[in-house]
Formats: sequence, structure tokens, C-alpha cells
Amino acid sequence: MPPLSTKTEKPKDTKKTMRRLAVYLLRYRVGLLLALLFSVGANLLALVGPKLSGSAINAIQGPGNVDFSRVFHYVRLMILFYVLSSLMNYLLSVLMMKIGRAIARNMRNDVFEKLMKLPVSFFDRNQTGDIISRVSYDIDVINSSLSTDVVQLFSSLITVIGAFIMMLVVCPPLVLAACVTIPLSIFYTRHMTKKTRPMFARRSACYGNLNGFSEEMFSGQRTLQAYVHEERSIRDFDRINDEACDAFYDTEYYGTMIGPSVNFINNLSLSLVAILGSVLYMYKVVRLGDISSFVLYSRKFSGPINEIANIFHEFLSALAAAERVFRLLDEPEETPDKEDARLPEEIRGSVALKDITFGYTKEKIILSGVNLLAKPGQLIAIVGPTGAGKTTIINLLMRFYDPQQGRILLDGTDHLDYTRSSVRRAYAMVLQDTWLFHGTVYDNIAYGREGASREEVVAAAKAARIHKYIMCLPKGYDTIITEDGGNISKGQKQLMTIARAMLYQSPMLILDEATSNVDTQTERQIQKAIRTLMQGKTCFVIAHRLSTIQHADCILVIDGGAIAEQGTHDELLAKKGLYYTMYHSQFQ
Repeated sequence: MPPLSTKTEKPKDTKKTMRRLAVYLLRYRVGLLLALLFSVGANLLALVGPKLSGSAINAIQGPGNVDFSRVFHYVRLMILFYVLSSLMNYLLSVLMMKIGRAIARNMRNDVFEKLMKLPVSFFDRNQTGDIISRVSYDIDVINSSLSTDVVQLFSSLITVIGAFIMMLVVCPPLVLAACVTIPLSIFYTRHMTKKTRPMFARRSACYGNLNGFSEEMFSGQRTLQAYVHEERSIRDFDRINDEACDAFYDTEYYGTMIGPSVNFINNLSLSLVAILGSVLYMYKVVRLGDISSFVLYSRKFSGPINEIANIFHEFLSALAAAERVFRLLDEPEETPDKEDARLPEEIRGSVALKDITFGYTKEKIILSGVNLLAKPGQLIAIVGPTGAGKTTIINLLMRFYDPQQGRILLDGTDHLDYTRSSVRRAYAMVLQDTWLFHGTVYDNIAYGREGASREEVVAAAKAARIHKYIMCLPKGYDTIITEDGGNISKGQKQLMTIARAMLYQSPMLILDEATSNVDTQTERQIQKAIRTLMQGKTCFVIAHRLSTIQHADCILVIDGGAIAEQGTHDELLAKKGLYYTMYHSQFQ
């Protein structure tokens, strides 16, 4: 599957997108029905006003001959109808804002739930900033459109139909003059709509790229400054920002042209009405009040067409945003478990890889014909050059990916016969890239074990040699850690993730350079704690510092996607192969 965000996107399927949006709207049928009644009522009341205005003018019989009682009667009715119309429009706006907010909430929930079900490969392919753009910006655009644009479009439609009927009632001959420019308006609007539709898709994609680049630069700020890449990053940002601004300008430029152009066409229609109305008045075909009412109705007839043209490009923007959201919702989820997949009764910790072949893409194979046997309680170390496939093996064990060929056995049973969640629960992981969330120290350590007591958390922290440090924090275990642990050192973050793994109590353990971010003295303490943690567990350790794995039961040397060597530390040194070279290169 390609990444979500691309520089250019195909024109969207408008009908399909609208049908999918309708599914969210129809969840609130009662509210929409009430909104429909408010909209119809408000517009019908407003449509009576011009007729009453014309009747008031017709009360003028001649110079000094005015039936003021009739005038005041029509004026009172106009005020009453317009007040009721305004009140209904207010209630309609409030109701649609609530419906729009509810739809946005439901859509965000659906997107977030979808993200929780997507495979790791999805997040490997797509920028975090672009994904966040779907959850925030795009859904906000949809919410705004549903709250305002849909109401205006529907109200305008009612007004156009109602005004046209009233124009026929007041003076049918004038309708021809009023409608002569409508085909021109429709043709122009459709032409501009086809032209601007792809621009909205491009604008959304450019904003996704901008968010993704910004998130990447901010998260890597220290590295950026360390390599003095500020100027280069500024140039790259300027380029991406220019693309986003150009996309926004093109969209708004052509979008805002529609309204004034249609307004100009409608004004031509009014000019024709004025000319023909004057002629008809001279021949006493219509009264002056009727012409006044007709002009007001023609304004109500042409005005909504102008409004539709003005807001239609915003509606297209919402459809483009909706399509981006729906494209995410259509992403394939993790391969479902087999129908007869079961929970393991008890995991002893025996793991075997049988002729595993795997590549993240079909064109590039990472592992080829890999075999491995880990007995319960053994420590398996995985070493090798960068890019050899060490982390890929861990991804397969955790079922982040499934191999194209071969089998992975867990206690002699194909791990595909177990549910994916039960396989993952069998492992505790401590990665080189630590992750802490915004919350208390206690919550972060107890993350993997719901309902863990304070005593259990403290015991795990002590075993990880982090308890003393935690007690020096302002509120101890209740101290709030900022997002991603930004207010503590990398070493302390690593210790907390180790404490989290200790509390998890899984039968197997995965360590990916778990002590890479701590000093030598702390590393010795952590190694002691880890050895305690490893007791009775099957452990897989990815190591770059070979001094930390000398006591491993089996060391796998991965090179070029295959196991080049395997054995104990002493056995591999005696072979004087790749491991021998790697070991002595570190200690020379």
C-alpha cells in the first residue's frame, strides 16, 4: 500500500464520499428532521416578507392617498414573520453545531479505533504528522462544513424553490427575464467546480506533508542542531511551506472567483427584470408593489445561487478532507486471527523458527531460510552488522509482521494457531527507543499490568535500580512525566521501561540494547537487575556491545539476512569467523 500523503492525488469520488458522510449524518435522524423543520419554517416565513412588502406599497393609491391601516398591518406581519424566521435560524444553527460536533467526535473515535487496529507497517510507511492531520485538521474541516455549509446549502435550495414559485405567483412574464441568465450561471459553476476539485485534494495533501515534516523536525531538534542543519531545514521547510501556500492560494483564488462571477451574472438578470418591469408597469400589466415584490424575490432567487457558489468550494474542501479520512478508514487492518485461533493454556517459552523467509516488500527480502531454536529459559543473543535483520526477527516473533514463507513455533505449536494478542502478551519488551506517556511515574511503570498495586510498582522500581531516583522527584511516584518523558534523562527513561517490563511478568523477554542509554556504572547495576529478571524466562537480546552477552546460551550472528554463525561466546571465538572479527574490533 502507498503512503497516505502524496504530492498529487486523483480527483475524488464525490458521490461515494457523500454517501459515506450520510451514514454518519443518519445516526442523528431525529435531530436532522428537526433541523429540516426549522430550515423549512424559517425560509418560508422569510419568503412571505416580500409579498407583504409589495402589498404595503400597493396600499398607496396615489399622492396623499395612503391606507396607513393596511400599511401598518402588513408591517406588523413582516416584523412578526422575520422575528420568527430569525429565531428558527438561530435554533437551526445551534442544532447543526451540536450534530456536527457529535459527528466529528464519532469520526475521531472511528479513526482512532482504526489506528489501533492497523499493522505496524502502516506507521512505518506514513509520517506521524500526516496521520495527526487526518485526526485533527481534516475532521475539523468536515465538522465546520456540516455545521454551516450544509445548512446554508439546504436553506438556499429552499429559498430558490420558494422564491421561484412566488415569482410565478406575482408576475409570470417577469420570470423569463429573471431566469434567462440561470443556464449561464449553472454552466459557469459546473466548469469552475471541475477545475477546483483536484486543487482541494492537493491542498489537503500538502498540509499533510507540512505537518509531517514539522513533526519530524521538532522531534529531532537536538540531532538537527548537533549537525548544524538549521539553515538546510529552513530551506526545506520554505519549499514545503511554499507548496502548501501555493496549493492554498490556487484553491482560494479560483474558489473565490466563483461567487463574484455568479453575482455579476445575477445582476445582469436584475437589470433585465428592471427594464421589462418598467415596460409592464407603463402598460398597467403589473402594479408598483408587485414589481417591488418581484425584485425582492428575484434577489432571494439569485442570492442563494450566489451563496451556493461562494460556499461550494468550502464544501468541496470538506469532501476532500472526508475522502482522506475515509481512505485511512479503508486501510487494511492486521490480518485477522484464524477462526479456530485459541489462547495458549500455558506458555513455557520454547520458540523455533523454521525456514523463515521475509521481506518488508516482495522485491527486497530481508531474511532468507532462517532457522532458530530457543529452549525454555535460554538466553538467545542476536548480533550482526547494521541492517542484517536483527530487529526483523523480533518483529516476526511479536507478530508485527508475518513471514512470507516458513513457520514460527511457540511451544511446538504454530504461533498462527494462537491469537495475535496472546502471542504479544507472552513477551515483555525493552527497546532502545524508550517510550513514556504523559502521566505519573506510577502509571508509566504499571502500564502493562492493569491494577498493579503501589507495592508491586515500588518493588519493580527497586529491582530496576530506579526507586531512589523516583523518591527524589517532587511528588515521588505521583510526579507527572511530560510527553515522551521530556523532563527526565534518557537513562532514567530506560530504567523506567525496564521496571515496566519487570512488572509485566511475561514468560519471555525481548531486550534491544536495553542499557544503551545509561552510564557504565548504572549499566552494571542494570545488568544485575536484568539477570534477575531473566531467571526462568526465554530471552532474546539484540546486542551491539558484545561484552554484555558473553554468558548467552546461544549467540546468533546474522549477516545478509541469514544466520552466518551460532554458538556460545567461546565456541564462536574459536571459529575465528565474523563474530571473532566483531568482538576483537570492539576491544582493540
